[in-house]
Amino acid sequence: MDARLNYFASPNPGKALKHFMSAGKALKESPLPAATQELVALRVSQINGCAVCIDMHTKEATAAGEAPVRLNLVAAWREATVFTEAERVALELAEQGTRVADAAGGVSNEVWARAAEHYDGEQLTALVTLVSFMNAVNRLNIITQQPAGDYEVGQFH
Repeated sequence: MDARLNYFASPNPGKALKHFMSAGKALKESPLPAATQELVALRVSQINGCAVCIDMHTKEATAAGEAPVRLNLVAAWREATVFTEAERVALELAEQGTRVADAAGGVSNEVWARAAEHYDGEQLTALVTLVSFMNAVNRLNIITQQPAGDYEVGQFH
């Protein structure tokens, strides 16, 4: 499968995308735990069906030492015992923030309150920004049918 579009082939759109992707790099440096970031990025990408992002975040998490069992259970996190309470609420917030049309109200007050018990304001800002960023990147990749399977760890960082 070939991508429909090379984002960096045109100077102006390529420049805009480079700036956009720098937001992802800034998020990596946020105080939100790295494991939580990868789990959330993976879950958002699973919901949206973004194969290239699933490929990337699975490989990045594995390289960072994430246990395969946790990665394999992200899609069924509610029934899994391998996630902390903080990770569970981050995954729930990510799901509600991704399924805004389905959830008909976005992130519930209950989920927000539980997230605030585990994350401070800076971490919550990073979490919300990450969910939004991943949804945007997923859509860019899905619309242009970016192929998956060839990602190499660190390729975009």
